[in-house]
Amino acid sequence: MTRTSLTALVAAFLIAFTPPHAAATSRIKDLANIEGVRQNQLIGYGLVVGLNGTGDTLNNIPFTKQSLQAMLERLGVNIRGAQIRTGNVAAVMVTANLPAFGTQGTRIDVTVSALGDSKSLQGGVLLVTPLLGADGNVYAVAQGSVAIGGFQAEGEAAKVVRGVPTVGRISNGALIEREIEFALNRLSQLRMALRNPDFTTAKRIAAAVNDFIGSPTAEPLDPSTVQLTIPQQYRGNVVALLTEIEQLQVEPDLAAKIVIDERSGIIVMGRDVRVSMVAVAQGNLTVTITESAQVSQPGAFAKVGETRTVARTRIGIQEDGKKLAVVKDGVSLQQLVDGLNALGIGPRDLIAILQAIKAAGAIQADIEVM
Repeated sequence: MTRTSLTALVAAFLIAFTPPHAAATSRIKDLANIEGVRQNQLIGYGLVVGLNGTGDTLNNIPFTKQSLQAMLERLGVNIRGAQIRTGNVAAVMVTANLPAFGTQGTRIDVTVSALGDSKSLQGGVLLVTPLLGADGNVYAVAQGSVAIGGFQAEGEAAKVVRGVPTVGRISNGALIEREIEFALNRLSQLRMALRNPDFTTAKRIAAAVNDFIGSPTAEPLDPSTVQLTIPQQYRGNVVALLTEIEQLQVEPDLAAKIVIDERSGIIVMGRDVRVSMVAVAQGNLTVTITESAQVSQPGAFAKVGETRTVARTRIGIQEDGKKLAVVKDGVSLQQLVDGLNALGIGPRDLIAILQAIKAAGAIQADIEVM
């Protein structure tokens, strides 16, 4: 046998025994989160100053006026009972996300949103604003110049608004003042929370972790949780264990589902959607009503009579799509889509057909309507 023949034989052998479709795998890092390693939401109330007359109307927004008076009193300025007519101040809500393991002195981004009737936050500066967590404690303090993505320009007879000028962002605008204690390296057990709960996926993640470590340390507790007991060699160094585990490849398994958004007509089908044998007929009934007025008047030499307008109505009925299509048993997703497209229907009719097939019990998938 020549070298060329041997190469051809090996290539034919590989082609014959290669699976037609390789399973799509994902990293555990992309499938699950580590319980306790999470962000925390912060919120605060503050004032933005320096606006060019686009701030709140103090006579209409009492909380802006009260906040301005309280701030000035803390700075030693007493304006109780005085008339304030400035339009350069706006009350805002400040929001941010405190990252996991955020340390004191680290800066985070904040979002500033107008609370009153301010027209624009362009050019404004946020004054010192404490940011509170769900427990009422202050975790960060925000301050800085507000950058907005939109603008507003108006005159006497016209106005142009692009984007949302009443929402802005301050990059690195808050300093973390309090840390959330979470001793990751001292844990003896970890729990991984699946982003898409599934029994099969949870079992596959546990099997992949056990194969990597070489001992039964991972156990699926439910469709969304896998519990991991820290092996002895990784005690006190949980970060090294997570670094290795999150790179393991696992093939996720999801239930067959059809997601329908009736407002926009979007339909998304999973790859495991299957349909039993069913016949589908779809028809559009079109009713056309045409009104045309005609003038009726007497003859040229008639002694009696008057001119009148007489209504004439024409009604036409047309029914399209009288074909009955058969969808065979156990067809794949591609065959199902091709069969429904052959009917020549739009997304709206397709939504009704899928719901009717589901009602007939001929589709093996869950339909979720958004």
